[in-house]
Amino acid sequence: MAVSISRRRSKPYRKQEAKQSYFYFSAIYNFLSRISVALFLLILIYMWCSFSTIITGNIVHVCFSSSRKLHSLYCLSAGTHPSFEIPTSTNNHSFLAPRIFEGNNATEPVKFSVGSNLVTSNNGRYDEEVANAVKVVEEHLQVHRSWRSNRTNAESCSGEGIYVYDLPSKFNKDLVGQCSKMIPWQDFCSYLSNDGFGKAIIADNKFGKGWYQTHQYSLELIFHSRILKHPCRVYNENEAKIFYVPFYGGLDVLRWHFKNVSNDVKDGLSLELVNWLQRQRPWKRNEGKDHVLVLGKISWDFRRTNNSESPWGTRLLELEKMQNPIKILIERQPWHANDIGVPHPTYFHPSSDNDIISWQLKIIRSNRKSLVSFAGAARSDAEDSIRRILIDQCSSNGRCKFLNCSSAKCNEAESIIDVFVESEFCLQPPGDSPTRKSVFDSLISGCIPVLFDPFTAYYQYPWHLPEDHDKYSVFIDKKEVKEKNLNVVERLSNVSSRERENMRRYIVYELLPGLVYADHNALLYKFQDAFAITINNLLLRGTRLAT
Repeated sequence: MAVSISRRRSKPYRKQEAKQSYFYFSAIYNFLSRISVALFLLILIYMWCSFSTIITGNIVHVCFSSSRKLHSLYCLSAGTHPSFEIPTSTNNHSFLAPRIFEGNNATEPVKFSVGSNLVTSNNGRYDEEVANAVKVVEEHLQVHRSWRSNRTNAESCSGEGIYVYDLPSKFNKDLVGQCSKMIPWQDFCSYLSNDGFGKAIIADNKFGKGWYQTHQYSLELIFHSRILKHPCRVYNENEAKIFYVPFYGGLDVLRWHFKNVSNDVKDGLSLELVNWLQRQRPWKRNEGKDHVLVLGKISWDFRRTNNSESPWGTRLLELEKMQNPIKILIERQPWHANDIGVPHPTYFHPSSDNDIISWQLKIIRSNRKSLVSFAGAARSDAEDSIRRILIDQCSSNGRCKFLNCSSAKCNEAESIIDVFVESEFCLQPPGDSPTRKSVFDSLISGCIPVLFDPFTAYYQYPWHLPEDHDKYSVFIDKKEVKEKNLNVVERLSNVSSRERENMRRYIVYELLPGLVYADHNALLYKFQDAFAITINNLLLRGTRLAT
């Protein structure tokens, strides 16, 4: 007897199967949901690491970064306050570039963007925050230019006095006494001799008079020595328009850089200085607005923040009481209205007008054997650096001279100046920071600087360099060099000899005297050096502040 077995499942069985299916789908859904949430959190963490937004008052600071090192560059900011301050920095920025030479013509201003975290639209419009940030920088520079004085060296002080604080020696002289322990691989003390000029170069006297082995960090000593002998110095604080604070903050930074000490130790002297100043009557009278500090390093070396991952530098310029004084630096923070950039010290310190004229004649007649030169070293640890590309281009072209600064040659004034005096163009890519001492070495040698970042000079030195950058430099977008394989030597070969000559004459005869720091006992009647320009502008600003 055949037995028939039905293939239909019972209702209870089907219900059990449905429950199992629901359980499986529910488990899968929960698993995927958790992955989605985790992925979302990871994205948020990544975004947080890539940028930060800081709100101070009515200003929004958007800070993009692939690295939170102190030596990273700048934030992009938007706001309405006329003198806001930015406490953080980043590696990436995007700004207006000046005209770029192409053959005998120059292009209109173009956009360039450094770093990959900032994306602009296809039609080339600027990100709004970037445009506002640039606008603020340019407004600050216009304010600084409004302080330019028409005063000449021969004019009397006419009530414009400079009071020099007699600080305790721990704030200046004692720091010089620690020079042997500051830079392990250099005889740093020799650079601080002769009141910051360093050893005199007298070997074969091929340059002429007034040449020294001057270090780029010697500005504090040079200014202090010069200002003590300034004819407008007064000893009665009631007769002063500006108050000079001779604190060697750059040396204070250097003495701790290669030592494993706490941030409290690094900041100790800065805090002592603030406490000392707050007890002085002139400071109380104007809250430090008529006070001036000269600092021989870049602004970021004095802007270590509490949340900074880098242990480098001090918090001097981040202290609340340090916001009002004017800070004179070799590299300013572009969004701080009271930071003013002045030239890096060069090797040339003339004693007379004739010293300057003799040097001008020498370099204007120089036989410039190389179309292009580059003195520097590759920075393989810097992601955004174009130095290796420039070195490769230069080394493979017979019209380009490369001086490898991986060796000690670049510590010798003769090696640098010899190369620059014989070159038409000098490449000046950023290094540890946007600015370079080499820019000023090239200018005083009559070599036209080629810049790749506007922060190297254009947004730095409103008192010593003209607003029209095309008069003294060539700008090439470093993005073109890095991403489009632009050959810099070939580009520069398209600049006509007449353009080169016009730029060189402007550099040598118009700019050069105002870019050097003259001898401490110099008598200049025809020219104003970098120190005189700075002091005269500070006096004008102090007089306006007092009225």
